[in-house]
Amino acid sequence: MDENAVDEVDVASAWSSLQRNPRSQLVDVRTRAEWTYVGIPDLGGLGKRAVLVEWQTFPDQSVDPRFAERLANELQAIGVQPNDDLFFICRSGSRSLAAAKVMAAAGYGACHNVSEGFEGPLDDERHRGALLGWKAIGLPWQQS
Repeated sequence: MDENAVDEVDVASAWSSLQRNPRSQLVDVRTRAEWTYVGIPDLGGLGKRAVLVEWQTFPDQSVDPRFAERLANELQAIGVQPNDDLFFICRSGSRSLAAAKVMAAAGYGACHNVSEGFEGPLDDERHRGALLGWKAIGLPWQQS
């Protein structure tokens, strides 16, 4: 993969890698409100936890200008190396792609976007969480 490239993976592939590779890490870039009210991926069964760093802040949705610094500090604190697999997730895959690209440009060489996100796309009734995504395929998650 090009040093600044970010590939797209589905949630099942991300989960499989998180299971197989003890050095792989999930980074959830949604807002605090989403983590609180929608839930977060539960990696406890893998002996891990998702790293939670907001890409945008609620309610104005402005991108955190210190995102890369904040995330790098969190990753360093848990021993993540620059070439460890990082899987970025948001609600449906667009904020996480932007965040993954920023971290790839900052020197993290194995950034992957979880394209279906935590809740997936809207269904015919304009609801998320039923078609694709972390919750829809039954991966572990928790709500606070």
